[in-house]
Amino acid sequence: MRTRFTSLILAGFFLLALSSTAFSKEAGVVVKELAKTEKSWDGALLPAYPDGQPEIRILSIKIPAGQKLAVHKHPVINAGVLLSGQLRVHTEDGQVLDLHAGEAIVEVVNTWHWGESVGDSPAHIIVFYAGTADTPVTVIQD
Repeated sequence: MRTRFTSLILAGFFLLALSSTAFSKEAGVVVKELAKTEKSWDGALLPAYPDGQPEIRILSIKIPAGQKLAVHKHPVINAGVLLSGQLRVHTEDGQVLDLHAGEAIVEVVNTWHWGESVGDSPAHIIVFYAGTADTPVTVIQD
């Protein structure tokens, strides 16, 4: 099952890459790759995709200015793009990432962390989660 899931994901990314190349040849179309990596923002290698029924979840998350999120972790690979505002992400071991509007993030997996909206306006991020149907995308620390 893992091989099938991985094959589907790779095929999807391959088709996306081909379509991006094709679109970039049309007049007026601009394609900008925001992220391509095998590592999360802290430098750790991304884990293998899990066995099980694949599930893609896309969330729009708006964090009010000055708001700090609870400490949490993601058991699945996820990546996002900050649409507006500024976001600072902290890991428990002291690593910090500052994100500005238009920047992409490949999130840490199974690492306790938290984010905070540090600008004068809300931070709005779209996050794509690639997991399985029976796995939560976020776990809050007790």
